[in-house]
Amino acid sequence: MLEPRIMIDALAGPNREGIPMIEPGHSTASHLLRSRLFRAWLTTCAFIYAGVAHTQPMAPVPAVDLSRHSVPLDAIYFDTFRRDIRAVPLTLASQGLIAHLRDAIPPLHHPKYESRTAADWLTNDDIVIGYAAGDQAWAYPTRILNFHEIVNDTLADEPVLIAYCPLCASGFALSRRLDDRVLTFGNTSALYQSDMVMLDYETGSYWWHVAGQAIVGTLTGARLTTLPAITTTWEQWQTIYPHTKVLSRDTGHRRPYENRPFARYADMLNRGRFAFPVSGAARDGRLSPATTVLGVKVGDAVRAYRLDDTAPNAIMDSLGDQRLVVFTAGGGTGGAAYKPVARSQKLTFVLRDGKYTDQETGSVWNLAGTAIDGSLKGTNLIPLPAKTSFWFALVAAEPDITIYEAVPGQ
Repeated sequence: MLEPRIMIDALAGPNREGIPMIEPGHSTASHLLRSRLFRAWLTTCAFIYAGVAHTQPMAPVPAVDLSRHSVPLDAIYFDTFRRDIRAVPLTLASQGLIAHLRDAIPPLHHPKYESRTAADWLTNDDIVIGYAAGDQAWAYPTRILNFHEIVNDTLADEPVLIAYCPLCASGFALSRRLDDRVLTFGNTSALYQSDMVMLDYETGSYWWHVAGQAIVGTLTGARLTTLPAITTTWEQWQTIYPHTKVLSRDTGHRRPYENRPFARYADMLNRGRFAFPVSGAARDGRLSPATTVLGVKVGDAVRAYRLDDTAPNAIMDSLGDQRLVVFTAGGGTGGAAYKPVARSQKLTFVLRDGKYTDQETGSVWNLAGTAIDGSLKGTNLIPLPAKTSFWFALVAAEPDITIYEAVPGQ
């Protein structure tokens, strides 16, 4: 019998044949369950990855240093995009397979944008990741990010990484600056805690998406800085930023951007059916796995705010030594956190007639933290680092996270 690593290496060959293999520690039944779970999704988009046409990095990528890691290597699984051998642990993956799967989901390194009016293919309820700087704004539709997941760009002189994992509905913006260098990111096609694992081309290190942290390689332990961004509906974003630019479908790749292959995925998660193996931390039962939350971090303190309430809300809270307000858009469509201070005045927010309103001046604010009416009109609140994600992915990355609970009568 062939040694396991050699068996798996056959997957990278031009005439590879399927070799049935069950993941270590998982039963045949669980393997079949995951296969059934993703049959519909694979039918929709498996052809995208067949005979994978890679986006080649701009320079050779160093091999990852496996001697340095902060998570178990056998808990990182490569997605082969195959039915027969779906998940291969890093400990059994050959260099040939690793190289073959790198950027199988092609990142965008030179994204093109179009105007809001040209983006008439988007519907009001389409979800976008919105990033703004100064008087400029950019929208990244998840319809495109489903098929690319990573966008490297420089926006308003800031090297920005837009990262989205469809398996955990987590999307946010990160700075690509790390100390005195700027990193460029690609996709390993691997997952940890059923969450995307990225790599940087400069060192080959592996990065856990939701944590924003390097978990394998020379940069192990390093963290990227979260930038202010909002995950919300296209209707909400273009109302706030009518001059916004929109990521264009002219990506250089042929993908069915009109499809929504993950439309029913949340229901499957809430039945306990994860795409790839997860630890007990990801199965924290305080919330259902696919509950959409906004994770806010202040120092070492982290709290989750549910975004699945039907109506929007203005939540006053304190985290660590920081007073904050969380604006939620309602219906699971997004939220943002801010320091509730404007012009040196402490503010207290409520939802009045469906609008975020401060009690001190009666000014009305939008989801982006800008006063749009009242004596503070034109003033901006200072945003706090926050990430939108399914609960299971966020709690896996931040196991000490607390959950905001409203106090009765407030």
